Amino acid sequence: MAQIIDTTLLIIGGGPGGYVAAIRAGQLGIPTVLVEGQALGGTCLNIGCIPSKALIHVAEQFHQASGFAGQSALGIKVDAPRLEIGQSVAWKDGIVDRLTTGVAALLKKHGVKVIHGWAQIVDGKHVDVDGQRIRCEHLLLATGSSSVELPMLPFGGPIISSTEALAPSTLPKHLVVVGGGYIGLELGIAYRKLGAQVSVVEARERILPTYDSELTAPVAEALRKLGIALHLGHSVEGFEHGCLLAGDGKGGQLRLEADRVLVAVGRRPRSQGFNLQCLDLKMNGAAIAIDERCQTSMRNVWAIGDVAGEPMLAHRAMAQGEMVAEIIAGKARRFEPAAIAAVCFTDPEVVVAGKTPEQASQQGLDCIVAQFPFAANGRAMSLESKSGFVRVVARRDNHLIVGWQAVGVAVSELSTAFAQSLEMGARLEDVAGTIHAHPTLGEAVQEAALRALGHALHI
Repeated sequence: MAQIIDTTLLIIGGGPGGYVAAIRAGQLGIPTVLVEGQALGGTCLNIGCIPSKALIHVAEQFHQASGFAGQSALGIKVDAPRLEIGQSVAWKDGIVDRLTTGVAALLKKHGVKVIHGWAQIVDGKHVDVDGQRIRCEHLLLATGSSSVELPMLPFGGPIISSTEALAPSTLPKHLVVVGGGYIGLELGIAYRKLGAQVSVVEARERILPTYDSELTAPVAEALRKLGIALHLGHSVEGFEHGCLLAGDGKGGQLRLEADRVLVAVGRRPRSQGFNLQCLDLKMNGAAIAIDERCQTSMRNVWAIGDVAGEPMLAHRAMAQGEMVAEIIAGKARRFEPAAIAAVCFTDPEVVVAGKTPEQASQQGLDCIVAQFPFAANGRAMSLESKSGFVRVVARRDNHLIVGWQAVGVAVSELSTAFAQSLEMGARLEDVAGTIHAHPTLGEAVQEAALRALGHALHI
């Protein structure tokens, strides 16, 4: 007879959604057990968001130093820099370790019992983990997502996923990236700045196809300047004799020699491997279908984050996890955010929050659309990055802001201001009338609102 552990809340998955739900449940006095088969922190902390941004930082620093070895407009001259990739990876791993250790400490502080092992669901109230049976009143599924594998490019050897790309022991001479979305381009740019030759193969006709072409144009120009080769409108056919094969659908074939191929064509909900099918939940494709309270089709079974489908963003999972814990504690909550900002950490960065001009038009909204270029922003000039802009979308009748977009250096840091203005129901006059510190990139936010009102000050 397996050992039985009783708890109120059982969470499967210790990523951003799962561990935040567990911490909040602990704060609310809910007996909670968290089951995680790998490291706490999930994909985000271990093999996703955090390590990728660390590697991007290393790449940018090396790229800057390499620039100083030549003719620098800033008057800085240094000897040719040398990269020790092993030390760079160790530094990145140190950041990951500090964060995951911190998560473990927070869970312990709030009385959450953590069980390391692979969960197998028995029914909506029972889960088996390595000879232990856990009995719960509420089951929360936070199992995340995994990289999509292409049948003609199975992972192994020179064919890698983002996981392997984030922990290189050596740098490839030529990295071919399959997929021109945000994951492929973030890592492709990083590898190029670290010194590798990089080519990107994308089946669609442009990069970052989920963003509008006006936003992605500065990114495409930056890729050109970096020397990254783009092969758009090409579908991968296979890899043989050290070459990636792709076709353009018109009889033409592309053949690229590569010593490493990064497959970055997206992620899919992790809904297999833990006997989810025994619950017979309503599904939305490969994702678990949920309502506005993150409840599944079975009472007291909840799902959050990537396993519940798009948008697959860590901050969405965190917000959902906090909400579910509060619902279980008896609070009245619904997951109805006005906007969830999405950030692409390319160079330049891209941020989208709320409705784009096209989405507003499709929904029948008559909107004012205005943008302010970073070329007219003093702080952007001092950062040697004048490309890009901030764009605002607001209703014409009452000036209610319904969307923000930006592309440029460090615009990820503007995402909070964008989301807050949308959540608080700000109007153009609210943003235009707020005194923004000078000199900052944030002034472009105020200037975009002023321009929408017809009286921008610096353009």
